[in-house]
Amino acid sequence: MVWISTPVKRISGQIVPPGDKSCSHRAIMFAAMAEGTSYITGLLEGDDVLRTGEACRQLGASVIKTGKGAWTVQGLGRFQQPENAIDFGNSGTGSRLMMGAMAGYPIRVSLCGDASLSSRPMNRVLNPLRDMGMQVTQIGPHEGQLPLAITGSSELRAIDYTPPVASAQVKSAVLLAGLNAKGTTIVREPRKTRDHTERMLEGFGAELQSADEGEGQRVSIVGGQKLRAGDFIVPSDPSSAAFLLAAGLISPDADVTIEGHMTNPTRSGFLEVIKGMADLDITNQRLVSGEEVVDVRIRGKDRLVATNPPEELVPAMIDEFPIFGVLAAFAKGETRITGAEELRVKESDRIRATVDLLRVNGVEVEELEDGFIVQGCDGKVPGGGTVETRHDHRIAMSALVMGIAAQNPVAVDDVAMIATSYPEFFEHMAQLGADIREG
Repeated sequence: MVWISTPVKRISGQIVPPGDKSCSHRAIMFAAMAEGTSYITGLLEGDDVLRTGEACRQLGASVIKTGKGAWTVQGLGRFQQPENAIDFGNSGTGSRLMMGAMAGYPIRVSLCGDASLSSRPMNRVLNPLRDMGMQVTQIGPHEGQLPLAITGSSELRAIDYTPPVASAQVKSAVLLAGLNAKGTTIVREPRKTRDHTERMLEGFGAELQSADEGEGQRVSIVGGQKLRAGDFIVPSDPSSAAFLLAAGLISPDADVTIEGHMTNPTRSGFLEVIKGMADLDITNQRLVSGEEVVDVRIRGKDRLVATNPPEELVPAMIDEFPIFGVLAAFAKGETRITGAEELRVKESDRIRATVDLLRVNGVEVEELEDGFIVQGCDGKVPGGGTVETRHDHRIAMSALVMGIAAQNPVAVDDVAMIATSYPEFFEHMAQLGADIREG
């Protein structure tokens, strides 16, 4: 059964996006690693984060929901041997970060996931963890992919590691393993990536050092540190907010306010780029659990101007490129996106999936090895296509947003995976006036 998004005359309303997925994963994970009771509010309750919570339960922590977005986590200061394999579903973040978190304990853990996760590369995380002393046993047919088993060690060795590709997941996994390693673990990033791990580890009492190195940075952590339990408020997710912002930007006569948009420099690339495409009102800057947030308002119908994202901002908007591709389709002029090869190994090959999304809806687009080139339709996107989502939540949501302002309805072949990251997506889009329903 397809889902269809039909063009509407106006999008308007005020929305608080759901809690940030990256921060939610880390909050529940670090609380489980800490000794004592932590209280978390604003947690994103999508399937990916709930899988991380269940993994932490299997490893010995008490993880209890006490209200909407409110969770109490009691950690033991260590992980225990689980009785069964841990199933991460579709969660690449949860599985990769947990590999690093589990590496420093003498336990053997089998990891599995759904078909999409089982096709994604894990060696980018496994290789440095192997260098530190973690053992990996392949269970499935494809080396470096789930299902597999890891055996941690209480004798992990610190390493000085330069990832071949800038990746917050790789950096985070190595730093988490470094918490329990002997010596100082160093990660040298060729380009800066999101720093939620560093910010939140400090919030849980760990000490880290970071310094710029060329276009990247050097982050280090001394082994043997223990995390302290505490209270944490999860800020709103800028990746989810991007769909709401895009809906306002492409809709005639829009008036949309997004409250609590996170402006962490490693996550605000999308917001920075769309400032060059249309006028935005940005107000009420404030601090929430170590993260700066603002309110963003879009009023009227600006003519979107094509804007090429600078490559230095690519890591800070890596998850937003499918919806940015939709904005590029509505803009006037040509948009060229390069330096985004990381998109090839997301939930789907997001370069190919985004290109196909645009083409099937009448947009002229050229696929590049590290991005794509979009010929904007100056507000008149034909639409009328059915998008193959490839089990990718961001492709599904991007296509449904396109449908609210295209000249013809846009359909998608699956929406089930949207719950992994944005369970309130349909509710929020309806509040803004979108018409999305089963066809």
